[in-house]
Amino acid sequence: MFFDVRTDNPGMSVSSQISSPSSPPGPAVGGSSRFFWQWWRKQSPNQQDRYATLGPLVSVLLFLAAIISAFWYLRNEELEREQESVKRDTEVVQQQIRLRMIESQEQLLRLAREISTKTVNPEQFLQQASDFVRARPEVIGVAWSQADESVKVAHSAMNLYLPAPQGLSLDPYAMSSPYDPLKDPQAPQSAFRMARERSQPVYSQPYVNAMAVRVIQIQVPLINSTGFIGTLSAEYSVEALMRYMVPREIATRHAMSLVRPSGEVLTSTVNTDAEGSARPTFVHEVVVTPVGNGLILRGMGFRTSSNLIGNTLFWMVVALSALTVWMLVGTLRHMRRRTEIQKTLVQETNFRRAMENSMLTGMRTIDLEGRITYVNPAFCAMTGFAEEELLGCVPPYPYWPKERLDEFNRMFQQELLGRSPMGGVEVVMRRRDGSQFDARMYVSPLIDAQGDQTGWMTSVTNITEAKRVRDQLTAAHERFTTVLEGLDAAVSVMSVHRSELLFANRSYRLWFGANPGAHSELTGGKFDPADLTDADESVDNFGGLPTQELTDAGVDAREIYMESTQKWFDVRARYIQWTDGHLAQMLIATDITARRQAEEASARQAEKAQFTSRMITMGEMASTVAHELNQPLAAISNYCSGMVSRVQSGNIDNETLVGALEKTARQAQRAGQIIHRIRQFVKRSEPQRQPARARDIVEAVLDLAGFEMRRRRVTLNSTIGSRLPMLSVDPILIEQVLLNLLKNAAEAIDSAQMPQSRRHVDLRVQQRKIEDQGQVIEFTVTDAGPGMKDEMLSRLFEAFHSSKAEGLGIGLSLCRSIIESHHGRIGAENIYNGDTVLGCRFTFTLPVDSSGTDDFSDTGASPSNDLLAETP
Repeated sequence: MFFDVRTDNPGMSVSSQISSPSSPPGPAVGGSSRFFWQWWRKQSPNQQDRYATLGPLVSVLLFLAAIISAFWYLRNEELEREQESVKRDTEVVQQQIRLRMIESQEQLLRLAREISTKTVNPEQFLQQASDFVRARPEVIGVAWSQADESVKVAHSAMNLYLPAPQGLSLDPYAMSSPYDPLKDPQAPQSAFRMARERSQPVYSQPYVNAMAVRVIQIQVPLINSTGFIGTLSAEYSVEALMRYMVPREIATRHAMSLVRPSGEVLTSTVNTDAEGSARPTFVHEVVVTPVGNGLILRGMGFRTSSNLIGNTLFWMVVALSALTVWMLVGTLRHMRRRTEIQKTLVQETNFRRAMENSMLTGMRTIDLEGRITYVNPAFCAMTGFAEEELLGCVPPYPYWPKERLDEFNRMFQQELLGRSPMGGVEVVMRRRDGSQFDARMYVSPLIDAQGDQTGWMTSVTNITEAKRVRDQLTAAHERFTTVLEGLDAAVSVMSVHRSELLFANRSYRLWFGANPGAHSELTGGKFDPADLTDADESVDNFGGLPTQELTDAGVDAREIYMESTQKWFDVRARYIQWTDGHLAQMLIATDITARRQAEEASARQAEKAQFTSRMITMGEMASTVAHELNQPLAAISNYCSGMVSRVQSGNIDNETLVGALEKTARQAQRAGQIIHRIRQFVKRSEPQRQPARARDIVEAVLDLAGFEMRRRRVTLNSTIGSRLPMLSVDPILIEQVLLNLLKNAAEAIDSAQMPQSRRHVDLRVQQRKIEDQGQVIEFTVTDAGPGMKDEMLSRLFEAFHSSKAEGLGIGLSLCRSIIESHHGRIGAENIYNGDTVLGCRFTFTLPVDSSGTDDFSDTGASPSNDLLAETP
């Protein structure tokens, strides 16, 4: 037999295999094994026996080496665990003392503020101090000292302090025993002076007070508007701190002591005299905060295990004996399983990293001391800082705004204490470039696999845009509410299924108060669901009403007279879906009492003027027909007279006769069109507009005006602009206006018997742009007559007002009505040369057709048409 030792991996266990020298090597044997078998066959039998004898010895030596190594490893591991346990227990006790001291300090600060503001008198102070001392067994006394270090009033748990007379000193050794190293008479005075100088709470060095108790003292300054007025002090018993602040389970495991920096033990959870010469195996020291000033908490551990070696050897022998058989199989399976787990872990890690990199929410992790241990790319992109710049940072963090450090420090302390709001907190964070953005932070504890908290995980979301939208919506809601409150109409919304008034503006409350019955009365009663029988979609869960059909039904308008207010209201109501999704009815009621009264008065006046209105209309109709038909009838008469004369003289052929008859027929048709248009215009109906060219209108008028001009020996000069745009007008009515202006100009010249040099009328048509009308076509009729008086010009376009003795006074009035119905303007003015009147000018404008095109037939030079007077 022989012993084959193989170590495949330095970190793996040693495996041993006993086999026969005659056993052939298996197929899995490597090159070194084949070399060993070749060497073994070359040895003599004696040498083989010697080697076989040395095999068990080597096995035992290796076994002992394994046991010693395992024992040494377990011993070191136990020591490390014990050291870690001492450290953890020491830090837990430190945390207990720190939290207790901070809580007591906050209570003292509150009491100090009340003393400074004079809201607490000495009697009330004694009551609050008694409650404070009773709730804290480690506190043995509370004193109120004045600025000169004299005690004004004090309370002690041992009833040694009473309200002190003025001038009592802070010195606790006025009646103390001889000198003791801890009896430092300057400790409380030094803390008093430091509190006065720093204006903040100060803890004293440990000392022995007058009652031979080792204590530490806190001095809280009292400050009001005049400055420093004294301190509020409290004495903590060092022994009581250890007795009440060290948990029982920790005291049973390890010894805890409070010591000075020099190593002097102030108090301990164990009897130091009973320990004798025994020295602690493990020691861990931490500074007691917020006391500071050299007060140190020392945790000590002692070795108590006496059966470790026997148990360890027993279990090591059993374990090595049992594991030797299946070590190789277990190792192989372990390696395969480890490889699979490693692949799974890599995939999971890559998946989590990809998920973190794709998130828009910033993630930050800090340990229990506030040091940043992890940030994801979203957090770096949000703040502008690189990951290397943030890892390891401690407060104040670089992304804290400098002007908000105090606020962030308070929030950070709350975060470390686990008091962050569950719904998150809104903060303002700073980017690397100095810009700021709004964010919401959510904090949760970070728990490891063992269930212990290792830090805090914080998620940060950029809410700048959401907050901006929210602020805009809030501002818009306020503006909308202000508008509703400022309306003169009553606006109300009432729930359909609860008959509850959901909203009422100022006017509604002024007229009806908060009474929902007024809403129902204005709408004519409550809604009846039976009114809609075929509504089967989108039904209000509470009211059972078809919301879709009701909200799409439109507005219900009615006029209601309210007896309670003696007012008429124009009521408009419709159904809407309220903010909670339920059906509601909105109502707008406008006070129309004044309008109704005006309408009733107008109706009475209309009844009185009905007869007069009919008579005026009849007279206007008859006068207009007589005035406007005179021109086409005169033309018909002239055509007929000319044809009769030429027929009698035999100086006319059939073609000429037919042409004259066609012109006569057109004039008759024109007279009929005039009657039809005037009748329609008198009815106040819209003219029949159509696209028309200014040139066609002018040419049609020139044919009719020529007769009047020749009869009165007046020359007519016309100028029409080129490329004029189209007009959207009634050509017949515009021709009537233009013809009326030309005829009046000729009559004015003939009536004044002007000389031949001034017997002419100029017609000009051109395109212009007027500021308040835009692009227009301007028609101008200028005569060289005597002009008109100023008072005549001011009343020129009034109905039944004429400057001619035989005039009816409706021509120019009708012209103005026609032009204004086409959205144009008409006016008249005298032409002066100094103080001499040279004539009169009539001008009217018509807007161009915006949908039409330019009149491209008007090309070349501006045309001119002169009608010269003939001798009758």
